[in-house]
Amino acid sequence: MADPSSYRPRPGEIPDTPGVYRFRDEHRRVIYVGKAKSLRQRLANYFQDLAHLHPRTRTMVTTAASVEWTVVSTEVEALQLEYSWIKEYDPRFNVKYRDDKSYPYLAVTMNEEFPRVQVMRGHKKKGVRYFGPYGHAWAIRDTVDLLLRVFPVRTCSTGVFKNAARTGRPCLLGYIGKCSAPCVGRITPDDHWDLADEFCDFMAGRTGTYLRRLERQMADAAEEMEYERAARLRDDIGALKKAMEKSAVVLADATDADLIAVAEDELEAAVQIFHVRGGRVRGQRGWVTDKVEEITTGALVEHALQQLYGEESGDAVPKEVLVPALPDPVEPVQQWLTERRGSGVSLRIPQRGDKKALMETVQRNAQQALVLHKTKRASDLTTRSRALEEIAEALDLDSAPLRIECYDISHLQGDDVVASMVVFEDGLARKSEYRRFQIKGFEGQDDVRSMHEVITRRFRRYLAEKEKTGEWADGESLTDGGQHADGAQHPGGEQHPGGEAGPGGQASAPDDGEALTHGPALKDDDGRPKRFAYPPQLVVVDGGQPQVAAAQRALDELGIDDIAVCGLAKRLEEVWLPREDDPVVLPRTSEGLYLLQRVRDEAHRFAITYQRTKRAKRFRAGPLDDVPGLGETRKQALIKHFGSVKRLRAATIDQICEVPGIGRKTAETVAVALAGATPAGPAVNTATGEIMDDDDGAPETTADAPGEPVSAGTPDERRGQER
Repeated sequence: MADPSSYRPRPGEIPDTPGVYRFRDEHRRVIYVGKAKSLRQRLANYFQDLAHLHPRTRTMVTTAASVEWTVVSTEVEALQLEYSWIKEYDPRFNVKYRDDKSYPYLAVTMNEEFPRVQVMRGHKKKGVRYFGPYGHAWAIRDTVDLLLRVFPVRTCSTGVFKNAARTGRPCLLGYIGKCSAPCVGRITPDDHWDLADEFCDFMAGRTGTYLRRLERQMADAAEEMEYERAARLRDDIGALKKAMEKSAVVLADATDADLIAVAEDELEAAVQIFHVRGGRVRGQRGWVTDKVEEITTGALVEHALQQLYGEESGDAVPKEVLVPALPDPVEPVQQWLTERRGSGVSLRIPQRGDKKALMETVQRNAQQALVLHKTKRASDLTTRSRALEEIAEALDLDSAPLRIECYDISHLQGDDVVASMVVFEDGLARKSEYRRFQIKGFEGQDDVRSMHEVITRRFRRYLAEKEKTGEWADGESLTDGGQHADGAQHPGGEQHPGGEAGPGGQASAPDDGEALTHGPALKDDDGRPKRFAYPPQLVVVDGGQPQVAAAQRALDELGIDDIAVCGLAKRLEEVWLPREDDPVVLPRTSEGLYLLQRVRDEAHRFAITYQRTKRAKRFRAGPLDDVPGLGETRKQALIKHFGSVKRLRAATIDQICEVPGIGRKTAETVAVALAGATPAGPAVNTATGEIMDDDDGAPETTADAPGEPVSAGTPDERRGQER
């Protein structure tokens, strides 16, 4: 690992002009290429205190052994030179988009005497017109098969063409009218070239001219009573319309544009491109990249533009390029695109209308591509094994952590504090063993104390089970939706502390955090008991050094010394270990880091979902919720019968007994509960300020009846306050 100060240029040596720079390692290999409006200012950022650098940048500058630069005249030249060097050197620390496949194009070889229509992949050739790319080669062949009826252009290979010319007999397509048979002289080279040019015009979106011409010819043939010719023209028109239907109109103004969308997380980014020509989607492609450098969405877009148009010119660069974020600065990129096209190119973010709606579709495709990529990556057994081995090596574990538990704390400004526990076995989520907790040891916001409480409760249960059986015997586990004695709860059920009723309306025993509830052992398909007390090899907490210390302190207090603990901090993706002052920084391309991040994100998702559910339930709570033995069905029956809680409160016990399913004892309990509850104030229409008379049948929207609360702040502000 090199010290950046060992190769830092001397003061005043770096010019204050636009240019491109290269970092090289000790073997003189180029590991990073960048451009700058001012080389002096940009390079100075790399040679500051390492502690202030982003981990990815820190890794790059410590891997490098030298830096060099080239001065250019303008930022556009810098953009062009940067693209050339990235393509030439393939630096390991630059963003590199990779295709998971080679996309096929519909190509017309206009550089030949007799142009040929075919499917082509790979590098583009000079003199060949390309349309696409398409998702599948069969989509091209289906389109071509329809169009050959109207534009019978040659599609055969050179060998077949020469053999037909030698024998004087065309191929089958020549006999059935789907080839003009230039091989046997049925059409002159000039006429065949014109036919291929018309085919290209139609594929480029200029469809109206040919349809109108064929319709006139069909009408003329019918008027002259040449019905067979008119029928052929009718079928030709039908073939063209069917080919056009394969790409529906998405932009009514017949725009030529490329739409680029980006979906990203901390480690990877997916790019999707829709090619729109003549208002129709003519092709689609996508890339996925590892984010090996600290980069913004605008910079990702800039790299995508370089890869997309770096080898293109003329009409291959559309008049409009719509993006989710603009590069900074945008002027050099826009000027570079204009030079590639030879005329003006608009690079902008769509704000309204059809283009914005289509951009949302492209964005959804990018998001799905990223999810699919991650799913494929997570489902690969070899990749999961490598991830577990990398985690074991980085954390100095004796063996790969086959069971990992991750904990996260969630709250809204200190209210409704909850925690989650998610379980990954062999690198895959095991959702049947997820648990969630209510923090009950104190009030208010304190993530460190909350983490200590959750870890203590979870592993106290583990010790109790171990002490009770002396081995991993058939222990107790409730069905999904039941409550564990320590307050942990299955994803499917409700959990109430202090002996409150569960989902079935039955009260559970008070929770002391240690007692076990005995019941039948339930087993998975593999015969292993489904138990909360099954021990992990690694505990991961969502947070940094304080949360890790709290988790380790909880284990130490319980005398557990055979379970490893680590924390994953969100901001820099650093892995913290107990009693260590410096974090472990895993490489950005590490499968181990990717797995830890997935575990952490799943714990956060599960925690915040539970927290929102609890908050919504608290807002909707009413006096009927406190009636023991009264389930949701009978509560709804009471409200439906009386129309509101106010009318139910005024009803006699005999009137309450008239509700189906409500006995006299339950009616007495309901009456007592409502008599002791404070009546709510009148409901107010928040839109008009009008006081609503509950007697008119409108349900109360206060704490006495279900309703939607009015919370301070916008939805985005409230989401930002959630943890």
